[in-house]
Amino acid sequence: MELFEYVERFNGTKSLPELFNCLVAAADRQGFGQVAYGPLTYNEPLNLPGHVSPFVAMNFPRDWRDHYLTCKYDTIDPVVVFTPCITRPFLWSWLQQRPHLEPRQRVVLEEAREAGLKNGVSVPLHGPWGRVAVLSFASRHEDSEPVARLGHLNALATLFHVAFSDMSQSEERARDAHIQLSPREKDCLTWTALGKSSWDIGKIMRISENTVNFHVKNAMRKLGTTSRTVAAIKSIRLNLICLHSI
Repeated sequence: MELFEYVERFNGTKSLPELFNCLVAAADRQGFGQVAYGPLTYNEPLNLPGHVSPFVAMNFPRDWRDHYLTCKYDTIDPVVVFTPCITRPFLWSWLQQRPHLEPRQRVVLEEAREAGLKNGVSVPLHGPWGRVAVLSFASRHEDSEPVARLGHLNALATLFHVAFSDMSQSEERARDAHIQLSPREKDCLTWTALGKSSWDIGKIMRISENTVNFHVKNAMRKLGTTSRTVAAIKSIRLNLICLHSI
């Protein structure tokens, strides 16, 4: 199947399981049907049932996934560590040739191979604001040809990532549509967006600094962020506050 046909298939999917199954089928045609996808520099709430961070979707052997999580390999995995600094698709065997690779990092790659993940290929997926995800492919067969398939796998990874991002943003917008902030929370976030501290806001609104922090934290919880600055930016994007109202 030509890549443009996969564009239509990916764009026509309505759910993450359907989208991921489409990707796996396409990759399997190239001999690399073992697939894993996940964000590296940000949190992604949308994932396949039973998948926890850092995985959004994966069909690697279950025993390997459990072993990987138990050993906390995501903190040392060279694919995870080096992908944010790499702009092009790369082979796992290339990572093994790096002279400064730590012995325990080599162990991760060797154990992955022993688990049936052979001739691995990873595609860095760089987005705005430093967002980096990675989509990795592996083969069940020793004689697979990763170099020959690199361009095709890179295109599949990009198609999947774009389709998934659209799907994730649609779900996020649907969730965000139900967010409601109290008048005090809106005022506190508005002044936060204008660069005021909790102490400044307290003086302006004639309430205590602790009360300001209380309203800001409530707003942060509703907006699903741990940063007051991000909460202010997100509330502007959702038209929950308007800087011109002050």
